[in-house]
Amino acid sequence: MSPSLSSRLARLATRLGLTSRPPAPQHARERIGKLKLEFAPLPAFHSSIFWSDNPSLEDLHELPRGALSGPTQEYKARAHAILVKLIRRESEPRDAFDLREVGGFLAPNPLGIPCPSFETFAATPACRAIRIISYNDFMRVMDTAVPGYKAAPRVTLLQANWQGDRVFWAGDGHGEAFACAIAYARLRGLDLSLPCEQVRYFIDEDGLAALERAYHVLLMPEHAWNDREFMRHLLEDGTPYARLRLQRHNHEWLLLDKRLPRSDGLGIGLKKAGAADFCDYLRRHL
Repeated sequence: MSPSLSSRLARLATRLGLTSRPPAPQHARERIGKLKLEFAPLPAFHSSIFWSDNPSLEDLHELPRGALSGPTQEYKARAHAILVKLIRRESEPRDAFDLREVGGFLAPNPLGIPCPSFETFAATPACRAIRIISYNDFMRVMDTAVPGYKAAPRVTLLQANWQGDRVFWAGDGHGEAFACAIAYARLRGLDLSLPCEQVRYFIDEDGLAALERAYHVLLMPEHAWNDREFMRHLLEDGTPYARLRLQRHNHEWLLLDKRLPRSDGLGIGLKKAGAADFCDYLRRHL
């Protein structure tokens, strides 16, 4: 009998339970614990004027069906159905909101590090070209940041419970002008009230509990998908799984079904090996 045929028959016998190897969950835990993966710690949530300095959890609210990857369509569909219930969105119109209370925006972060306030940002080289000396300068800059500002346009403001109490302006351009104008208005006591749509995102407690019951959700390092030993565990054992990458996140989530013994064993083994549990991470920010 050829070696390749022998190995295939051995694997088949193992999957059918005809060998003396330990039960699948226990065996998965033992094997995975010997992997040499370097698990990175979960990223910290930052108190920053830049919405983008934290993971894009809001994307889960309207997660495209094609966002998950993995070998089984049915498995990905089930994971998707649970993930889209993780984030709740509420919207409330308001007749007036003083923009001096806004503490952040969606504009990209040009600094590369979190920034605590508009005043701090206005003092950086990124805002050097924005000069506000007079009230006329202020109105010009404000009209650049919020086009048609004098006509009192309705603006969109965002909040999320993983972003703390900070309110974010949803305009995605002219962040430097907006920051400098708000800092100047606070300094001079200028009212900046505009009508707004206030949108709030929440980590839904029931949705999170459902996710915890159904899946191990583990943050895997990028190099794991090129690690032969890890991929052998994942593929040769026929373990069903789903992968999800969020924007602004350097890791991928690995979702392993707790109902399936082999998946559950692999999830337990990965956590013992050092993989961070994303559900625990989210629960700290409810």
